[in-house]
Amino acid sequence: MAKQDYYQILGIKRDAKPDEIKKAYRRLARKYHPDVNPGDKAAEERFKLMSEAHDVLSDPKKRSVYDRFGQYSENLADAAARGAGPSSGGRPSPGFDFTGFDWGSTSTSSGGGSSFRDIFADLFGGGATKEKEPPRPQPQRGADIEMPLALSFEEAIKGLTTNITVNRSEQCSRCNGAGDIGGPVVVCPTCKGSGQVQRAGGRLRFAQECTDCSGTGRRRAPCSLCHGKGTTPKTETVKVRIPAGVETGSRVRIPGKGEGGRLGAQPGDLHIITNVGQHKYFTRKGDNIYVTVPITVPEAALGAKIEVPTVEGKTQLRIPPGTQSGQKFRLRDRGAPSLRNPGAKGHQFVEVQVTLPKVISEETKDLLREYSKLNTTNPRVEMGLE
Repeated sequence: MAKQDYYQILGIKRDAKPDEIKKAYRRLARKYHPDVNPGDKAAEERFKLMSEAHDVLSDPKKRSVYDRFGQYSENLADAAARGAGPSSGGRPSPGFDFTGFDWGSTSTSSGGGSSFRDIFADLFGGGATKEKEPPRPQPQRGADIEMPLALSFEEAIKGLTTNITVNRSEQCSRCNGAGDIGGPVVVCPTCKGSGQVQRAGGRLRFAQECTDCSGTGRRRAPCSLCHGKGTTPKTETVKVRIPAGVETGSRVRIPGKGEGGRLGAQPGDLHIITNVGQHKYFTRKGDNIYVTVPITVPEAALGAKIEVPTVEGKTQLRIPPGTQSGQKFRLRDRGAPSLRNPGAKGHQFVEVQVTLPKVISEETKDLLREYSKLNTTNPRVEMGLE
């Protein structure tokens, strides 16, 4: 049975660029990977076909053979690269339909045309694999760095400036970020010259293009200072200004303090991720701050002026007569500074809780009994209770 077309498997056109092939494979791999579909045999078979299609179409040599003959055989391709026919009696190995072709002749049985030796000499450079020139590195911006920073509740509200130690990298001073100094071409030590590295995917293993040599299998001798990375490690003390009003999960960006760039490209950025601790009294929701304050029965019944805490210090709050437990009062602009609206602040909400007096003497009991006689209102009447 003929195999399904590799281009159809990946859902791409026959003139797709290498980047399009890679993107199509990654998109389908996320959908059909065995780890995403445990126990799904159909998905596993689909993933195998996708990996096979990507392995052939992502390799220019294999793709050239596939585009010309519709299938690919490694044995035959290797034999052609050596300038010799297949080992099985000088005939092509299984994997291609070579009906009507003569391996050694300069014509086909249908009359005219090139021999297989000529065809593969054209594909593989005259009977020997032509080594690809290692690609020259291109300027590349450095990667960003993320670091957590623990803050107290007060520090998050007021903001602060502090120094932190960052383990980052900078452009190699010897090779200027190239990773090599123009030395001789050597076999890539990462992929051992194959241009591909094996990656594990659950129960399967599949090949990916080697990033150290861009799939060529060759690279120039690495720089002795950075060992081919293009950057060298650096430990740096960085001054960080945390703005007032940050919350847990807020991001503060420090430009240019990430990983070093290559070949003159800009370094990445440093991102500080804040983690704000809890407060003994205050809680925060958005830019608003909430606090619960106890009051006495006389203060609630007769009204009073009491002190309440805020994030900026103490302030006076007027309690009107007849205040009930759980009632909330708003203090305008006493909340957290707004990061979304600079210059603005949230509000503070004070919830009062009426506390019962402690019975500390017989005289106190007598006063409460007298109060009960004078105030016969039943607060449960509205519920139909006595």
